[in-house]
Amino acid sequence: MSFADIGSVEAAGARLASQHYLADRPLALAVHLAVTLEQPLLLEGEAGVGKTEVARALAGATGARLIRLQCHEGIDLHHAVYDWDYPRQLLALRAAEAGIDEGELFSRRFLLRRPLLDALEHDGPVVLLIDEIDRADDEFEAFLLEFLSDFAVTIPELGTVSARRRPVVVLTSNRTRELHDALKRRCLYHWIDYPSPQREREIVHARIPGVPEAIAVRVVAAVSRLRQQGDLYKMPGVGETLVWAQALLALGDNADLDETLGAALKVHEDLVRVRDRKVLEGV
Repeated sequence: MSFADIGSVEAAGARLASQHYLADRPLALAVHLAVTLEQPLLLEGEAGVGKTEVARALAGATGARLIRLQCHEGIDLHHAVYDWDYPRQLLALRAAEAGIDEGELFSRRFLLRRPLLDALEHDGPVVLLIDEIDRADDEFEAFLLEFLSDFAVTIPELGTVSARRRPVVVLTSNRTRELHDALKRRCLYHWIDYPSPQREREIVHARIPGVPEAIAVRVVAAVSRLRQQGDLYKMPGVGETLVWAQALLALGDNADLDETLGAALKVHEDLVRVRDRKVLEGV
């Protein structure tokens, strides 16, 4: 398996499907172009629609190593690129005072590689997942733009490190804030929406082999009703659909949806609102 297996739109869809990820043609096209053109792919959509799973499936389908950088508020170079092993450096200093030469303090042996540097230096194929880039700040986004342009970083004590081979890069965003145009222009773009009920049933069957059709239909219908509520704090994603189906499978076909609602909704106010409205009656 290799990135060469993603040589067409149809092949991209088939390879993702081999990892139980059912991509529609527009998404398969975006993945194929990202691999072929060696351009980063920015995936936006609501939380839980399967953005992160695209990178996991692509890595699994091609035998590439998946390297994930989880973005968060305040992320900087020391979280994303490299840091120095200060406790070991301190021990080396003490050893030097005792007459034991541990070598240069700012050398490779004391370097801690973080995800971006790891992706640059890995010998084999890499899928680099930069998850939830919208949670990072403007300064880190600006650095990332430069990184994606050159696929190189400069470590002042060691010099410039360039990619041994360019990784396939997947960025995800839940759109909690707008990303800068400069970063978007550097990427291919694709919006992932909630799947249609028919596609979501297919996903349930693909990810939970042997699940009865009755459970798949019931859970997908219930999730669809929840998503139609316009004032929930957090809509259930595909992951919640799968957990809900597994809960019903464990409890039996006739398990009470209301009793297992915590598999789909994770905010107390949402649970109360849905139960008060009797949203799931008749499902």
